[in-house]
Amino acid sequence: MLELLGGLADQNQFFNLFNYITFRTGGAIVTALLIAFVIGWPMINWLRKKQGKGQPIREDGPQGHLLTKKGTPTMGGFIILISLGVSALLWADLENPYVWGVLLVTFGFGAVGFIDDFRKVTKQKADGLSSRLRLGLEFLIALAAVLIMLSAQWASTIPPGHAGAPFWQVLLQGGDFTSLAVPFFKDVVLNMGVFFVLFAMIVVVGAGNAVNLTDGLDGLAIVPVMIAAATFGVIAYLVGRVDYSAYLGIHHVAGVSELSVILGAVLGGSLGFLWYNAPPARVFMGDTGSLALGGLLGAVAVAAKHEIVLAVVGGLFVLEALSVMIQVAWFKRTGKRVFLMAPIHHHFEKLGWAEPTIVIRFWIISTIFALVGLATLKLR
Repeated sequence: MLELLGGLADQNQFFNLFNYITFRTGGAIVTALLIAFVIGWPMINWLRKKQGKGQPIREDGPQGHLLTKKGTPTMGGFIILISLGVSALLWADLENPYVWGVLLVTFGFGAVGFIDDFRKVTKQKADGLSSRLRLGLEFLIALAAVLIMLSAQWASTIPPGHAGAPFWQVLLQGGDFTSLAVPFFKDVVLNMGVFFVLFAMIVVVGAGNAVNLTDGLDGLAIVPVMIAAATFGVIAYLVGRVDYSAYLGIHHVAGVSELSVILGAVLGGSLGFLWYNAPPARVFMGDTGSLALGGLLGAVAVAAKHEIVLAVVGGLFVLEALSVMIQVAWFKRTGKRVFLMAPIHHHFEKLGWAEPTIVIRFWIISTIFALVGLATLKLR
C-alpha cells in the first residue's frame, strides 16, 4: 500500500499521508482490530469443533482452573497473527529489512508454538514439544532474524575503511551495530563484537518464553503485551528519527521507525483478541500466540538497540520467568518449594486471590514498568 498510494503524493496531497509512519501506524491499529473482530467468532467456533476437549489444564493447578477453564479451545493466537500479518502487509514498508526480521521471528515462533499446542491438544497432555527441540528451533529462527537486522544496521552505518568488506568479517571485528547501550547513561556503550549475536538471540528467545510463562490466566498476558508494544512503538519511532534520537541522547538506528507500524498492528490485533479472551475466556492464545508475541517484542528490542530496556518495560514477564527458574532450582537443591506454585500468578491463586484481582494488579505492575522504561529515554 505504501508503494502504491504513497507514490501518488505528487498527484494529490492527500496521498502524502501514506508516507508518514504515524498515519500508517494508526491505519495498522484499526485494520488489525477490525480483522480480529471479524474472524474472532468463526475462528473460535472452528477451533472448538476441531479440538473437542480444548486445551489440557494442569491437574495440580488451582481447582478453579479444572472447573471453569476445561474445554476452552487454544491456539487463539491465530486471531492475532492473521490480523497482524494482513495489517503489516497493507501498511508497512515491505522493503524495510527490520520489518522482515521481526515478522520472521513472529511467525517462526508462532509456528513452533502451534506445533507445541497441536501436540498438547491431540495427546490431551500438558507436555508438547521437548524443551530441547523447542529451544533449538527458536534459537535457529532468532539467529536468522538477528543476522538480517544486524546486516541492515551495518549497511546503514558502514565504518570507514570497511567498504566492500564482507559482513561476516566486519561482524567478527564488531562496531556500532554490535554495541549494547546501557540505559540511564548517555555515553556508556559496550561493544560486544560477535558475541552480540548470541546475546541478541538470548533476548529474543528469552522474551518469547517469558511471555509464554505469563500466559496462564484470562487476559493476564495480552494486556501487558499491548502495554509493551505501545511503549516500544514510541521507542522505535524515536530511535529511528535522527532529530529525536540526538535530542534524547539515544542510539540512532536508521529505518527502525518502521517497526512502529508492526507494533501498531500488534496493538490492534491484541485488542480484538482481548474481546474474546476477557474473563471468562472464550479462547486461549496458547503457545501459538504467546511465543510469537514475546519473540516479536524481543526482536524489536534488538533492532532498536534497547535490549536492556525491554527487561524493564517487560518487567512483569521477567518476574514470571524468574519465579519458575527459582522454583525449579530451589526444588532440585532442597526438595522444597519457594512458591506454592509457579509461575508466580498461580502462587497468588493458591493464596486465595481471585483471578480478576491478580490479573488487574499485574496489569498495574506492567504499566508501572512501562513508565519506568520510558523514563530511561530522558534520564541520562
